[in-house]
Amino acid sequence: MARAYLALGSNLGDRLRYLDQAVARLRAAPRITVGRVSPYYETAPVGGPAGSGAYLNAVAEADTTLAPDELLQTLLDIERSFGRVRGEPNAPRTLDLDLLLYDDLVRTGPDPIIPHPRLHERRFVLQPLADLAPDLVHPTIKKTIRELLDGLPPDRDPSQVFRRAEATGGRDLAGLRALVTGSTSGIGRAIALELARGGADVIIHGRQSPEKAARVAEQVRGVGVRTSVLMADLAAAAECDRLTDEAWARWGGLDVFVQNAGADVVSAPATDWSFERKWEAVVALDVTATIRLCRSIGERMKAGRGGVILTVGWDQVDRGFDEESGLLFGPAKGAVMCFTRSLAKYLAPRVRVNCLAPGWIKTAWGETASDRWQRRVAAETPLGRWGLPEDVAATARWLASPAAAFVTGQIVRINGGAV
Repeated sequence: MARAYLALGSNLGDRLRYLDQAVARLRAAPRITVGRVSPYYETAPVGGPAGSGAYLNAVAEADTTLAPDELLQTLLDIERSFGRVRGEPNAPRTLDLDLLLYDDLVRTGPDPIIPHPRLHERRFVLQPLADLAPDLVHPTIKKTIRELLDGLPPDRDPSQVFRRAEATGGRDLAGLRALVTGSTSGIGRAIALELARGGADVIIHGRQSPEKAARVAEQVRGVGVRTSVLMADLAAAAECDRLTDEAWARWGGLDVFVQNAGADVVSAPATDWSFERKWEAVVALDVTATIRLCRSIGERMKAGRGGVILTVGWDQVDRGFDEESGLLFGPAKGAVMCFTRSLAKYLAPRVRVNCLAPGWIKTAWGETASDRWQRRVAAETPLGRWGLPEDVAATARWLASPAAAFVTGQIVRINGGAV
């Protein structure tokens, strides 16, 4: 695994959105795990045609098993998907991605040249790189990034930091009260944060790590909404009932309930369990807990001011899946999807109920999946990449919003076009 640093820039069109989406595309790329991303900096263009607009620049830190040539090709492919055409040098561009460093590799050619030949001369590269790795030593100059930055002549117009916008598309969920189960990591965490960005107050639920739940709650609080943490093992009926009672009492009701929590039987220690034990765990959490929680909360919503319930299915249910997990999650998630349709009719018109059916989503398992799985994901997904937890979260936010007021009883597949 190599540690690489990647430069991102844009000075054409919606620059902030292009950089945000470029980071998402890098995260979705096979064999790349993006870690930290620097703040965004606005800088005057260097060279290029007269009248070129200012750039937004950033640096991303990534771990990869791709060779430098393969990594460069991935960067070029992402550029092209954003309409980038490499023509006139320094011309305005929607997106510019460069490989700055690749471990301590020194490579003089062919492309990519590593380290990037102009890395040490450019403040718009050194400043965001110093935010991430100030003590990193340049492989040929033998100075730290901080030393290189401090050695630059002062700019006439110093760069200004531009932070990410916390919420895009307004506060369409303002005033709503939400509970997201299984929201300490992965898809659940992404949904909780996205609902918060929409303005909803969000209760974070976890099973065994109050510390992880507290960290997510702190992120939610940073968006400017209320948050709370409730811990419960939903495999137990009494715990489901306690969670329902405490969540409902916390702010005097719920407007949005996302039943995301599910059994993890594909990672340690469950990988050593018998099939029967795995099946019991999946049924208890993915099926029984879903039915118990959604019925109970749905009845309260129906008797009150209404609301929205979202369950989580699986896009492979209809097609079948040729691994043991297909024998486990196929029937379990199929039951959830059938239950969702009936619950939508049962609770209508006061409560809308829909099911999120993710496809290949790059959660913790996807980060470490073998090359065989990476190739399979690309082959089975028309958009040619992993989905992200944020892709599922964006759909959840829309379904919870007034924009989806005429949508209920639906299985919404978030799978990059797989049919």
